[in-house]
Formats: sequence, structure tokens, C-alpha cells
Amino acid sequence: MGDHKEQPLRVGAAVRRRRRALELTLAVVAERSGLSVPFLSQVENDRARPSTSSLEKVADALRTTAVELLAAADPACSVDVVRGDDTEPLSLPQPRSRSLVRGHHQMHASEFTGEHDAGRELQYRNDQLMYVADGAVEVEAEGRAYRLGRGDTLYLTGGVRHRWRAAESDTRVLVVAVAEHIEAVRDRPRR
Repeated sequence: MGDHKEQPLRVGAAVRRRRRALELTLAVVAERSGLSVPFLSQVENDRARPSTSSLEKVADALRTTAVELLAAADPACSVDVVRGDDTEPLSLPQPRSRSLVRGHHQMHASEFTGEHDAGRELQYRNDQLMYVADGAVEVEAEGRAYRLGRGDTLYLTGGVRHRWRAAESDTRVLVVAVAEHIEAVRDRPRR
């Protein structure tokens, strides 16, 4: 009662809009992502749902994030409840990520469970906050290494290149970020 209608996200239009905004062909996106042209065409036409890994490859090829593509896939709502899946155990054997906010909003939040691709360097335009709900993570940012445990947070200003990995198998991390389409105002110049 009162929940936003639960429907599968249709990310195809968001992928197509982003690709066209960058003036890229499907062939270029396929080459950059390592995915096939027919598969990308099916994704754009909502005839195939990409896995988390495939969506991240597409997002990288389009110089954006999977979270941004998912956010652009669903219309904004003033009130929206995203339910957790009661059927899955808390400690998952395979890594998983899920968006905690649907729609095109000023903020994005994602939950990462299990392993994370530590080799993938990340850089967001705007600020983000990482909260360790369970387990531990190791983060490399601005040339320094940080180990975060349960309940710890790490705040990164926009533009900071970083990478992170789960240091324990039962790790669950929440990442909340200011959306890429928001123009952040800086109080002081960055050095």
C-alpha cells in the first residue's frame, strides 16, 4: 500500500539517448564494451535485460555509470519505496549491486554486496558517501589507502579518482552520490 508500482526497469531508452548524445554508433559502443552489436540493439529496444556486469561495460563505453543509466530508465516519483528481496540470504555467495533509488533524481544510492571489481578505477563528477553496513572494505583514494569497517563512512568530493574492494566475503556497502546531472557548487577552489 502506498508503494510505487513495482515494474522491471527498462534501461534501453536511457542507453540509446546517451549513445546518441555522444554521437556514437552501436558498433563503436560494441567495440568499447566488448559486447555484440545485436545484443546492444536488443538492450536498446528492451528485448534483452543486461546483467549488472554488462550494464557496467555499456556504461563505461558511454562514459557514465550503471547507476546513471538505471536512474534515467525510470520516470521520477515524489515517493518511492524500493523493497529488499526477503528471499535472498544476507550473505550472498556472488557479488550483487542494486539501486536503492529509482528515477532521475538529485541523489543516487546503491547497495553492493560481496566482492567488487577492485581494479576498476572510479571517478564521479559530484560528491559521494560510502557507508559500510557489514564487513570491511579497502579504499584507495588520492594516493592513500583506507580500511573501513562496519559502520564507517568515507566522503569523497567530486573528481576524486578512487577504487575499492571488499576485504571480507560478507561485505555490504551503501554508496550515496549526488547525481551526475547536478552542477555542484564549490565553496572553495580545488587544489
